[in-house]
Amino acid sequence: MRIGRTLALGALLVPVTAGCSTFSDPAPSTGVDELVVPTPSPDPADFVAEVDNPWFVLDDATFADASGRAVEREVDAGPQVLGVPTTAVTLAGATDLFAQDADGNVWWFGHQDDGTTGWEAGRDGAEAGLVMAAEPRRGDGYRLAEVPGQEWRAEVLEVDRATVLVEVVADGATTVQRYTRGAGLDTVETGTGDVLLARQEEGE
Repeated sequence: MRIGRTLALGALLVPVTAGCSTFSDPAPSTGVDELVVPTPSPDPADFVAEVDNPWFVLDDATFADASGRAVEREVDAGPQVLGVPTTAVTLAGATDLFAQDADGNVWWFGHQDDGTTGWEAGRDGAEAGLVMAAEPRRGDGYRLAEVPGQEWRAEVLEVDRATVLVEVVADGATTVQRYTRGAGLDTVETGTGDVLLARQEEGE
């Protein structure tokens, strides 16, 4: 499938490419190489109703913020954006809209802070970007979203059978997000290693 031309977690038409990073040797091509990110006109027929990417599990969960305070994540059905069904994820007063294509890649379709400011794909020049590939590879880089006046981009730092590390640069601020296969987001750290969010297991 070819889709046309980032969480509180995006401006040129930049196709995802592999083998151009200093983090890894060239990797075999995957479906990600067929994508163009961001996408200005997603075809609803290319998307599925639910997000089930094993690296980007969306469930109701509890995280601890930098001060140790519990922060609840809630997941609900979201609105259709450009005809694409989305999943709404609310965490710490911010809501993000995600959708998955038929190949398993997860896209970021919108963001809203505290019900006031934000963006949505298809409005005011904003375009959906890639947030998690179906098969993440070390060294892959991509735009998380295209929003005029803002920049969100990501690069996969490490991948093994159990975890993926993704470096996210948002308007100059760098975080590193750790994902566990089958569980999703575990931690969000600053570029200096300070933990901003950490998933809490039941009973903690």
